Amino acid sequence: MRNSLYPYKNIYFFAISAFLLLSLVSCQETEPKDEGLPLPVMTLQEEKAAKSFQYLGSIEGVENVGIRPQVDGILEEIYVDEGDYVEKGQPLFKINSQPYEEDLKNAIANVKVEQAKLRKAKTEIDRIQPLIDNEVISEVRMETAKADYEVAQSSLDRAQAMAANMRINLEFTTIRAPVSGFIGRIPKSIGNLVKKTDDQPLTTLSNIEDVYVYFSMSESDYLYYERMKGDSTSKKMNNEVKLVLSDGSEYERAGNIDANSGQIDKSTGSINLRAKFDNPDTLLRSGSTGKIIMEQIYPNAILIPQGATTSIQDKRFVFKFQEEDSTVVRREIQIEGRSGKQYIVSGETLNPDDKIVVSGINKLANGVKVKPIQPGQLLMNNTATTSIQ
Repeated sequence: MRNSLYPYKNIYFFAISAFLLLSLVSCQETEPKDEGLPLPVMTLQEEKAAKSFQYLGSIEGVENVGIRPQVDGILEEIYVDEGDYVEKGQPLFKINSQPYEEDLKNAIANVKVEQAKLRKAKTEIDRIQPLIDNEVISEVRMETAKADYEVAQSSLDRAQAMAANMRINLEFTTIRAPVSGFIGRIPKSIGNLVKKTDDQPLTTLSNIEDVYVYFSMSESDYLYYERMKGDSTSKKMNNEVKLVLSDGSEYERAGNIDANSGQIDKSTGSINLRAKFDNPDTLLRSGSTGKIIMEQIYPNAILIPQGATTSIQDKRFVFKFQEEDSTVVRREIQIEGRSGKQYIVSGETLNPDDKIVVSGINKLANGVKVKPIQPGQLLMNNTATTSIQ
């Protein structure tokens, strides 16, 4: 009986062995190959970028004139209102003119008196001339008469100058716009006494067809700006500047820097500059503020996302992908500036066609294997998986 079962045991043994062998082979065949962490990888390329510098500025009209009285008196009329646009020569204020009218009348009367004195002196010369010719009187009398005539002439000139001055003062009682522009605040009211020595002007008149934006920069920034604006390389400073308004919007017209103060302020270590902007729509007003944006143009820059970098002891690094073995290596980079949300990287540390990991870098270290995917693909896959669930 025992011998009769022996062939069946051998068959059973071989069947079990074959099954285990097939299972082992199957497991080896289905075991997934380690392709590395699936992370977004981007290929670097040269592209145009701009490095920006921001400075707080104050806006003033090209002609910003404080209107002050040239004579003292009671303010009798105000012909304009705050915010009005006025033309050059248009009346703005009226000071009581009666005292100046009387001064002018008195000055004109003095002119007439001096004219009479001059005629008298001339008559005296004409009277004694025949007497001198006939040797009735000496020539000394003629010299005296001529001196009297010159005194009378000088007195007349002085009286006429006084009258002209009184006439000017009378004209000053009507205050006119020296330039075209917009009326500012008017602190005085009718009936107030106004004087030439008042600290506060009657109003401010601003011509804002063009405006100046005044701003300051540090000495080091100014030296950099002066070097770069004339640089013949690819990093030239843009001649035009932009203006960001107080609401965060960018002014539609570009401006140009046309002047600077010419010296460094010792107390602040800064220098003042001025940019000019066209303002045909009068959107910009005197007293407003904004930010001047200066740009340095990089026509062939290497840009990387800020999120693709990590910082260690004040140094910046990226993980460079190596195609030969699909691993990454940490590489230190030199950042030359920012363009939007991207860093401008020095070409000495990274080159075009280099590949870097752009996200998930907190999972990486030198030698870690990475399966490159397109930036955004991982997020899309995760979103799709969440939707299915």
